[in-house]
Amino acid sequence: MLDHVSITVSDIAAAERFYDAIMNALGVVKVGRRDDWLGYGERSRAAYPDRVYISIRKGPKPEEAEGRHWCFKAKWQTQVDAFWDAGIAAGGVDDGAPGLRNYHASYYAAFLRDPDGNRIEAVCHAAV
Repeated sequence: MLDHVSITVSDIAAAERFYDAIMNALGVVKVGRRDDWLGYGERSRAAYPDRVYISIRKGPKPEEAEGRHWCFKAKWQTQVDAFWDAGIAAGGVDDGAPGLRNYHASYYAAFLRDPDGNRIEAVCHAAV
C-alpha cells in the first residue's frame, strides 16, 4: 500500500544512531545519508514496484500526535524484541514493551519513541 514515508527529526545525528540500530535489528538496509537526510529500505523502481522506503529528514521537532505512528514489519518475535532492545540502547524511550497485543491472537509488537518523540512500532504477525 505504501511506497515511501518521510518523517522529520531535529537532531539527525541522534536519529542516525537510533534508526541505524532499530533498522539493523529488523534487517532493513541503510541506503544513504547526508547531513540532512537518512534513507532506509529499498526505493521503488519500474522493475521493483513493491519495494518500501523510509526517509528521515532534518527539520523542526515534530508536533505531538498520540495517534500517529509508523509500524515496521518483523519476520519473527525475536526481531521485535531486538528492535525494542536496540532502540532503548540507542536513545529511544519505551512506549510499550514487546508482547502480545489484543488486535489478533498472534499480534506481537513493541512501541518506542525516537529521540524526537516520533512513535514507532515493530510487529510480527506470525503464529508461534
